[in-house]
Amino acid sequence: MSLNIFCGGLLRELKNEGYDVVALSSPDEDLKELGEREGVRTIGVQMERHVSPLKDLVSLVKLTRVLREEKPDMVHSMTPKAGLLCMMAAKIAGVPVRLHTFTGLVWPTATGFSRKILMMTDRITCACATHIVPEGEGVKQDLQRYITKKPMNVLGYGNVRGVDLDYWKRKNNCVKRDSLTFIFVGRIVRDKGVNELVSAFMKLNQLYKGIRLLLVGSYEENLDPVLPETKRLIDTCESIEAVGAQKDVRPFYEKSDVLVFPSYREGFPNVVIEAGAMELPSIVTDINGSREIIENWKNGVIVPPRDGQALYDAMKWVIEYPEERGKMAEAARPMVENRYEQGFVRQCLKDYYKEIMPSS
Repeated sequence: MSLNIFCGGLLRELKNEGYDVVALSSPDEDLKELGEREGVRTIGVQMERHVSPLKDLVSLVKLTRVLREEKPDMVHSMTPKAGLLCMMAAKIAGVPVRLHTFTGLVWPTATGFSRKILMMTDRITCACATHIVPEGEGVKQDLQRYITKKPMNVLGYGNVRGVDLDYWKRKNNCVKRDSLTFIFVGRIVRDKGVNELVSAFMKLNQLYKGIRLLLVGSYEENLDPVLPETKRLIDTCESIEAVGAQKDVRPFYEKSDVLVFPSYREGFPNVVIEAGAMELPSIVTDINGSREIIENWKNGVIVPPRDGQALYDAMKWVIEYPEERGKMAEAARPMVENRYEQGFVRQCLKDYYKEIMPSS
């Protein structure tokens, strides 16, 4: 899924520019769809998303065998678990250029032994990589402080996807509404700040008529569930609408006025960039990525993470000051256009490839 989302169009561009591209991930429908759409060869190697020592060892052996057979000039990995396994396999197989992009860090919000294990895996990934690309300056600073002293580069203004501004655009016939709708897009889980969001909204719903909260995303009951009370409120409150995961979220942005994204941790959240391209101001938490996309009081509002009162105050402010909210909405898309246009983001990556690839 990550390859399919992050690399849509990119692999085809690389192939057209003369690269021999192979996409490797766990075998599923996303990998098949990616190969057919991008016109590249695919290889499926089963990899568990979470720690599973025996299965991870089997995956490592299979990956090493594949890389020894393929003999690539470069391996570029992007997600935490695949990055760990692929960087280790690539080093064992003698791949000359081993590039890993950190799209986010898991350990900053972990505690105890779990945090130590997660930090250790990132250290192993960095030790095996020849080149490291943090998705943003915040991720870079955390890596330099806690994980590795190796040199690393943030490409452009950060972000690995960029946005297609022709795709992420409001329709001309968009109708203005009298009510105000907050939207959240992402997994409906604890670490995304959904407990605080629903609690803050319920208090506001008692003060203001006509406000709505739109939740676009799926629950993860087995991994990081929200509180039972939060789930009950989502299910029973008429002013909250949960629509599940959606392939196309643009219609839901068009129904909304403000993105609220109170996540505890991110690398560089594409949701905030996409909302900005759709001319929505954002209320975000002061975390990596979000604080690099949002300039406080210019294209959105930044609040401390895990602070339900601060989140409530920010949501209350955008309700009570529609003119200021309108100014932030006007600034949102130009900010995205200047920093995260997809062609610019991809060119930064392709220029970096040319810089680090071995001479033919």
